[in-house]
Amino acid sequence: MLALGERLVQRGHNVTFETWQRWRTQVRSAGMEFVAAPEYPVFPASGQEPLKPYEAVVRATAPTRKAIVAQAPDVVVHDILTLAPAMAAELEGIPRATLIPHLYPVAAAGFPPYSIGARLPQTARGRAFWGLFEAPLERGLSQGRAELNETRRRVGLPPLERLHGGLSPDLCLVASFPQLEYPRVWPAHVHVVGPLLWEPRADAEARMPAGDRPLVLVAPSTSHDPEQRLLQATIAGLAGSDVRVLASLDARPLTRPLRAAAGTRLVNWLSYAQAMPYAAAVVCHAGHGTVARALANGVPVVAVPHSGDMAENAARIDWAGVGVRLPWRLLSPLTVRLAVQRTLSDRGGYADRATEIAAWAAFHHGPTRAAELVEQLASS
Repeated sequence: MLALGERLVQRGHNVTFETWQRWRTQVRSAGMEFVAAPEYPVFPASGQEPLKPYEAVVRATAPTRKAIVAQAPDVVVHDILTLAPAMAAELEGIPRATLIPHLYPVAAAGFPPYSIGARLPQTARGRAFWGLFEAPLERGLSQGRAELNETRRRVGLPPLERLHGGLSPDLCLVASFPQLEYPRVWPAHVHVVGPLLWEPRADAEARMPAGDRPLVLVAPSTSHDPEQRLLQATIAGLAGSDVRVLASLDARPLTRPLRAAAGTRLVNWLSYAQAMPYAAAVVCHAGHGTVARALANGVPVVAVPHSGDMAENAARIDWAGVGVRLPWRLLSPLTVRLAVQRTLSDRGGYADRATEIAAWAAFHHGPTRAAELVEQLASS
């Protein structure tokens, strides 16, 4: 969202950004007007009931609608998980676009269920197998539609017949690489624009470990793996191997002492935008932002998915041939070492295919394409 808003400002538009207070400085420094979004505690105080997601949507819609009325925008862009601005825009009759900051989550015939980490089947029998899951998945989506329609009723909107009602029927921006998307017939309003990459500005230049051996960047998730299993296993597994290692702690203290071998550099935080161009491989949890940043720089990935959509991202990495997938349950120093060795070998062709994606990214700027599509929606 910050990448898109910043690009729209650069193209001469007035942009208002509604988000949490923690992003106020970044929003304003990019030339956008900041509006504080309603914030509700994810973990309530002892004795309080947690706020259910749709209840939060109902509560947030009214103040968001007031902000929209005050700004009178030509178009509203909302995140796939942020329904209040979508409903507020619909109530005001303003065109709305949905930004999907990861792979397109809507399945097609013969696709495995999204996020379980299964690859696209190659045979008719495989497609038929996954077809068995379509009916129960549709029942689940129907239940979700019923819950969404109840929420819509509470804010004054009519019910929807279509599934995936949280996605705009006018414009969906899929901020991923088309090379990671399974082949399908795309709806006319859905566009795979390429990643919208953004990160905080670095205070200092990232320093690489000395030497000329291949550099392995360890880029763990910022919100998963609190015990730092991936970091610990990678540092231990690559000790004594013919690589240099640059590892980020993501501004978190070590959970237990870690002995870094020669050629290994541990940093509290670093700019991935600065470090990725030097890397020969990236070891990560397969969060979409990290994967996209690596591939935009032509760097193959060792994906060790933890939770959420990481298993899906790892499956697409495997399917596209741009890296190696290592299941979380098999994570150990030895398996990480073998996965890195395989990724760096010429036999897999991982670097060549990652380089092809980087070449595509050089001529397809995601924020610019997304901004163009938002402009078209606004002018329509």
